[in-house]
Amino acid sequence: MRRILAVSALSLALCVACSPGAPTTATAPAATSAQAAAEDARLNAWFERKYEEQLQFSPVSMTFLGRKDRYSELDDMSREGAAKQLAWRVAAVEEMKASFDYDALGADARLSWDLFAYQAEAAKAADRFSDHGYPFEQMGGAQSFLPTFLINFHKVEDEADYTAYVARLREVPRAFGQLMEQVKRSAGLGIRPPRFAHEGVIEQAGKVVTGAPFTDGPDSALWADAQAKADALVAAGKIDAARAQALKDDARAALVEAVQPAFAGVIAWYTADLPNAAVNPSGVGSTHPDGAAYYAERLRASTTTDLSAGQIHQIGLDEVARIRGEMEALKDKVGFDGDLKAFFRFVDTDPRFKYPETDAGRQAYIDDATAAIATIKQQLPDYFGLLPKADLVVKRVEAFREVDGAAQHYYPSTPDGSRPGVYYAHLSDMSAMPKTTLEVIAYHEGLPGHHMQIAIAQELEGVPEFRKQAGFNAYAEGWGLYSEWLAREMPGTYTDPYSEYGRLTSEMWRAIRLVVDTGLHAKGWTEDQAVAYFSENSSIPLPAIQAEVRRYITWPGQATGYKIGMLKIQELRAKAEAELGEGFDIRGFHDAVLGGGAMPLTLLERRIDQWIASGKKAG
Repeated sequence: MRRILAVSALSLALCVACSPGAPTTATAPAATSAQAAAEDARLNAWFERKYEEQLQFSPVSMTFLGRKDRYSELDDMSREGAAKQLAWRVAAVEEMKASFDYDALGADARLSWDLFAYQAEAAKAADRFSDHGYPFEQMGGAQSFLPTFLINFHKVEDEADYTAYVARLREVPRAFGQLMEQVKRSAGLGIRPPRFAHEGVIEQAGKVVTGAPFTDGPDSALWADAQAKADALVAAGKIDAARAQALKDDARAALVEAVQPAFAGVIAWYTADLPNAAVNPSGVGSTHPDGAAYYAERLRASTTTDLSAGQIHQIGLDEVARIRGEMEALKDKVGFDGDLKAFFRFVDTDPRFKYPETDAGRQAYIDDATAAIATIKQQLPDYFGLLPKADLVVKRVEAFREVDGAAQHYYPSTPDGSRPGVYYAHLSDMSAMPKTTLEVIAYHEGLPGHHMQIAIAQELEGVPEFRKQAGFNAYAEGWGLYSEWLAREMPGTYTDPYSEYGRLTSEMWRAIRLVVDTGLHAKGWTEDQAVAYFSENSSIPLPAIQAEVRRYITWPGQATGYKIGMLKIQELRAKAEAELGEGFDIRGFHDAVLGGGAMPLTLLERRIDQWIASGKKAG
């Protein structure tokens, strides 16, 4: 999942998506090469100017990119700020249409045009439901995103960077105040997250402001970070000890005077609102005004298709049945005597599949995940021409935002590769992190999954910057799930049949999502019903199932992008293999999928069709 803070997206873990139907201009006749080259260059220069304009709306996004523009600021989280961004998008598309000739563009520039217009239409569609989301929730809400961002992404390399850090701490009350305005406005419409989300916000926010300098006890995560950043400047010879102490004093004051009251206000509101929150909630189709329309928009945003909730539900049922058959076959292969449900219980409870609930067990998980990624890294040149320059590291999620059983996630590297990508693992409950799924998760979040796709996109040359940073859920998460399946073809992977079982478990998990997400939000299922269906068809530990279902409730539609995207990439590969025959090149196919950056599935299909056509012509 990847999310850039503009608070409809609060966690860089692969989710920002765009939505409605395919561009209407996709079938215009091609231009001559000379016309196209001239018009392409002019359009690309315009895109670069517009990208810089767009970035100015989000100082946080610039920090994620490794830039220090407006380094002392946080984003404008207000409704008015969102309206300004949308107005800019709409005006930019009108300017593009008035200034350039679509018919004179080459194929790749047309793709850029269509993507730019698509993102604006998606933003307009989402704006209708601006009060329907949850700025604070248990998975990636502002209460956990903000300290994660400050600790991990606000780099301090000189004194000015530190003073900017302190200024950002001072910005927290303003940013949280704007978000709480949305929360209160939504509550007035009857829109609020369930009780479990309230409790998650209260708990996580409380952890952030527990410990020195907020309370007695060990240093809080933010205070420890503020001191470490100042000490690092001393060690680097940038400042002396006296200046470091003065900077620490400034940070301490900002934490106590700005951060603590802002978090306290969030805690107070969600505590007071607890009696109003549903205990066994259903989805937005039942709980939100215009909930059915909102969910339809979320499905379009997540899948970049026009598939209905009913169609997605049926695809999920079909996939669950198919994968159960493969699980049955594997159960028989390992010689297990019992039905599939008994096999699930065996895998879930046998100590051989668990890491110890100790610091050593947690480190062993990180070490094993790192080793699995290293194995894949050796195989990549046989499957890809494009390779990421940025490195990848595996880390445990910080204690203040760690959730038992929550899904692992990825934070991108910087475009220049100076900061590696990070695969984050929740390790507070090792019973929810079985050995069987270690490989498949590492392949999804790391290589050849999210890190491969996102790092390559950011490092592309000759592609407008807005495309390098674009996020489309079905494409990104579909690639992650396809990568789990692709890794089977690579030597040294899934050598243990129980690791292959883990891969099937992961694919089943994503198939179940299609059923459960649509069940919750379109068919009126409750949380308990969703957990029961999930448990019946999976050996995933119960804490992980509960965390997953709660994620679907608070992020409607997002979980459907994985399987829909994977199925489309598999379909396109099968089509290319059939049409190109012996001329099919797996490296070329993967480069065609990844070499244009993230895009809606409709445009990905068009790109692959063009690649197939060029392959036929060359053959």
